[in-house]
Amino acid sequence: MTRPPEHGLVVQRAIRVRATPARVMAAFFDPDDLTAWWEVSRSVTLARPLGPFAVQWSPTDFIDEVLGRLGGTLHGTVMDYEPEVSCLLADLYWQPPSGDPVGPMALSIEARPTGDGWTTEVAIRQSADENGPRWERYFHVMAGVWDRALLALKTHLER
Repeated sequence: MTRPPEHGLVVQRAIRVRATPARVMAAFFDPDDLTAWWEVSRSVTLARPLGPFAVQWSPTDFIDEVLGRLGGTLHGTVMDYEPEVSCLLADLYWQPPSGDPVGPMALSIEARPTGDGWTTEVAIRQSADENGPRWERYFHVMAGVWDRALLALKTHLER
């Protein structure tokens, strides 16, 4: 997790995946892919500007001392979508199973071809202009979540 000098919070992660950029970007919107690598229980996503992006996870048994029960729904609006290249989600909110939402945030996803065109660097950047103990805890948790999720994406796509 890094912090811009003025304010706000950011999680940035990248990983190389042996798959085409088109396949990588599709995995962020296809319900079967999302279930396989991100372990979502339901999803409604539309890969085009102003399309919805909503993914839901079952509530966890674990209760975080700051955030409460994890799981819940992450939802926002697709602001920009370039097939095989990138996606920008805005007005992104995490609705926990109980308690107040965290948001608004932004999430950018980039798929850059490398080398032979069969390997893609996937880069995500989740950010918010807020701070405070609850926000800082959320972004701390999300740093680990993104590490695990991107490894799962890689495993799923390289099968």
